[in-house]
Amino acid sequence: MKRILIVDDHAVVRRGMIQILEDTGDKLHLGEASDGVEAMEKIRSESWDVVLLDVAMPGRSGADVLKQIKQEYPKLPVLVLSMYPEDQYAVRLVRAGASGYMTKESAPELLADAVRMVSVGKKYISPKVAELLAETLAENLNDVEGDLHARLSDREFHVFLQIAGGKGLSDIARELSLSVKTIASYRSRILEKLRLKTNADLTLYASKHDLINNL
Repeated sequence: MKRILIVDDHAVVRRGMIQILEDTGDKLHLGEASDGVEAMEKIRSESWDVVLLDVAMPGRSGADVLKQIKQEYPKLPVLVLSMYPEDQYAVRLVRAGASGYMTKESAPELLADAVRMVSVGKKYISPKVAELLAETLAENLNDVEGDLHARLSDREFHVFLQIAGGKGLSDIARELSLSVKTIASYRSRILEKLRLKTNADLTLYASKHDLINNL
C-alpha cells in the first residue's frame, strides 16, 4: 500500500486529487496537509512514499518546504503540482530535488502515472520540462568562456566520460580499482569544476561538446 501525503492550502484541490487517486483502484493511504508547517509535522510523525506538494501556499512556500524535506528526508520523493506553467518554476524545483513537476491542468491519468513513477524512485519529467532543462544547461554553457572540461585532470576527465556515458560509480570504481568513496569524490570535483549539478547535466555537457564519441 502506497502512502501519499497531499499538501495544498485549498481543500477543494486536495479533495480533487484524492478522488483522482482513489479512482485508479490502487491500494493507497492518503493524508492531507494544508500548509508547510502541518506537512512537516506529518512527514516527521508518519512514513510516506510520496509527497504531492503545491508551490503557492500561505506562509512557507512550496519551494521552502521542498528544501526542508530534502534536507531531512533526502530519499522521500516529492512531486510538485502547481498552477504556474513549467517555464516559471519547473527547472528551479527539479534542480532543488523534486522528483517531478506537473501543472494542475494536467490530465487526471497523468497524475496517477506520475505518482506511480516517483513512488518507485523514478523521475517524472514531461517533454516540456526536459526541453527547459536542456535549454537552461545550454544557456549556462554559452556563458562560459572556453571549455570547462579542460580544467579536469586526466583521471577526472576519464571518470567524467564514464559517468556521462551512463556507468555507475561502483562499476567505475571496480574498473579503476578504487573505492566508491573515491569515485564519488571525483564526481563532486567534476561537477564543481564544470559548474553542473547532476549526472544528467554531465551527459548533456558531453553531448554538446562532442565528447560522447570518446566513450
